[in-house]
This record gives sequence, structure tokens and C-alpha cells, in this order.
Amino acid sequence: MRVAVDFDLCESNAVCMGVAPEVFEVRDDDFLYILDENPGEELRPKLEEAVQACPRAAITLVD
Repeated sequence: MRVAVDFDLCESNAVCMGVAPEVFEVRDDDFLYILDENPGEELRPKLEEAVQACPRAAITLVD
């Protein structure tokens, strides 16, 4: 699984970071960073929640 973010849509509001801080981080520069583009399957439930919670629908999971 690969995590993809459409940075043209992303507002770096940190909702995803709240759900999956192992994968997403908003830093002091107010930009979202993907810490692990290819996380393990054990994180899939959290990542699916992050996809659903993203207010801009900027996150996708690619199998």
C-alpha cells in the first residue's frame, strides 16, 4: 500500500496527523509531510480513517 496526497488540495489542517501520526506530520512551516509513503498493513485501519476524515479529500491509498 502506498499513501498519496494531492498537495494542490491539501490545506495542511493536520486532521490526518491526528488520526495517523506515524504517517503524517504538519511541521512548523505549516506543510504536511508524509513520514512513511509505504506503511505496513497494520496501519490500514488508521489510514482509511484519515482518508475519510480529510476535509479536502486529498489523501488516497494505492494498493
